[in-house]
Amino acid sequence: MRLKNCKTVGATMAISVNDHGLTVVKDAVGKSEELGVNVELNKDGSTIIDMGVSAKGGFLAGKYLTDMCMGGLCNTGLGTVSINGLVLPSIVVATDHPSIALLGSQFAGWRISVEEYFAMGSGPARAIALKPKELYAKIDYKDVSKVAVIVLETDVRPSEDVTKFIAEKCGVEASNLYVAIASTSSLAGSTQISGRIVEMGLHKLSERGLDPKLVRYGIGEAPIAPIHPKSNKAMGRTNDMILYGGRVYFEVEHENDDDLDKIVKETPSSTSTSYGKPFYDTFKESGFDFYKIDAGLFAPAVVTVNNLKTGRIHSAGKINEEILLMSIGYLD
Repeated sequence: MRLKNCKTVGATMAISVNDHGLTVVKDAVGKSEELGVNVELNKDGSTIIDMGVSAKGGFLAGKYLTDMCMGGLCNTGLGTVSINGLVLPSIVVATDHPSIALLGSQFAGWRISVEEYFAMGSGPARAIALKPKELYAKIDYKDVSKVAVIVLETDVRPSEDVTKFIAEKCGVEASNLYVAIASTSSLAGSTQISGRIVEMGLHKLSERGLDPKLVRYGIGEAPIAPIHPKSNKAMGRTNDMILYGGRVYFEVEHENDDDLDKIVKETPSSTSTSYGKPFYDTFKESGFDFYKIDAGLFAPAVVTVNNLKTGRIHSAGKINEEILLMSIGYLD
């Protein structure tokens, strides 16, 4: 029996994040009124799913947006978390396909730049275009699909020049391209950014030397930032939810607990030289240039790993409630 949305690669079966992601897209489109999202067709036939630019999409739209980013290879849930007595919304994300769903799909690794338009691209389409190539070499994955699903964090609806560019890079017909968009200053956008909690954990672990293919399962939770109308302020808040309030847990198969312990201790955001103040302040000091900020800051507050080979648990980091409350303006 052939599994749905899987393809034969050599002697193995590879899951298609684009085929799975399309299932999520179709479900969201079918519930567009319920979710408060707008669905439009460009003249080239590409589909634009506005979940938080002009649309009013909220928590549920953000949940769908998170699922799209991960190619449907996840389970997401919404709840609340207490930050020193203050209740904030939160999102929990779990996946049994960490390297593919997180690094191969959700990671914001494609800089979409067409004339004056710019947006960071996440989601399954990256696995066709291989953006960036070195990351796909590391996880030994490539998707082959006739459809492409991409999520853009943007304040502006992409033009046909943009959708044409994406479709061509993915080698698909424009009519088979699905583009979901949301602003950082929208509730859907804020929700999906916090939904990156597990992806940011795995990415930082891999940057510190852990082979992501050894990670079998992952789950994490992060508060969802209250909305701020100014995009840079919103960006600051949304990052702080992960850097100071996010927690992740992974099951891995590793041969050496001493090496694994060292990697875990180097992973939390608190190991960064830029740690210790709201992200907006750091962002402003860098001239609003992400690339001038210590990359080590982009990690969860707390990282816990269980080694399936030995049963030993490794954990590092801390929740910083003070910075979280300062970030959202609740504490001076």
